[in-house]
Amino acid sequence: MADMRSFCDAVTAWAAGGPDAPARESADRLRVRTVVLLEGPSDVAAVDALAAGRGRDLAAEGVCVLSMGGAMSVARFARLLGPPGLGLRLTGLCDEAERRYYARGLEGAGAAEPEFFVCAADLEDELIRALGVARVRELVAAEGDLRALATFQRQPAQQDRTPHQQLRRFLGTKKGRKINYGRVLVEALDPDRVPAPLDDLLTAV
Repeated sequence: MADMRSFCDAVTAWAAGGPDAPARESADRLRVRTVVLLEGPSDVAAVDALAAGRGRDLAAEGVCVLSMGGAMSVARFARLLGPPGLGLRLTGLCDEAERRYYARGLEGAGAAEPEFFVCAADLEDELIRALGVARVRELVAAEGDLRALATFQRQPAQQDRTPHQQLRRFLGTKKGRKINYGRVLVEALDPDRVPAPLDDLLTAV
């Protein structure tokens, strides 16, 4: 796992203008075959949690789960990792609003039969719908965040939103919270309630 993180770090540094050699050497050493391109670290936490729950070690399978720091970076990462660069298989998970970035980025990099999976709004929305508002509130309470949620829900800007919408907004209000709940919500899912985009992604890699 630590070795695969070093590959992710090397790729991120390369994308920011650094040398390509560390990423190439790491890819060869780890026998990386597939890269899952994700918008941010909360998505990584969710994918990793689901894989662990199913007894899979993605790193050992040669699968790198990579946070790009935003969907608009997909074209740059696809060029480095796909056919023009390391020649790896590419897939990913994105929000509906970012579908066009993924489609253009993967196709522009010449990825063979681009395959990525789309959440209706975003992954948090999918997870809240799968678990239900009441269950998510239970998990928020278990994490010690119920008072913070109540304070957030009393804000004027939240009064016209549904409990589902409020929860979705709340998860992104504090640094690190979205990442934590990416794991917590996935670990709480019943096996037959995993959102289709997330389930399909893990099945495909």
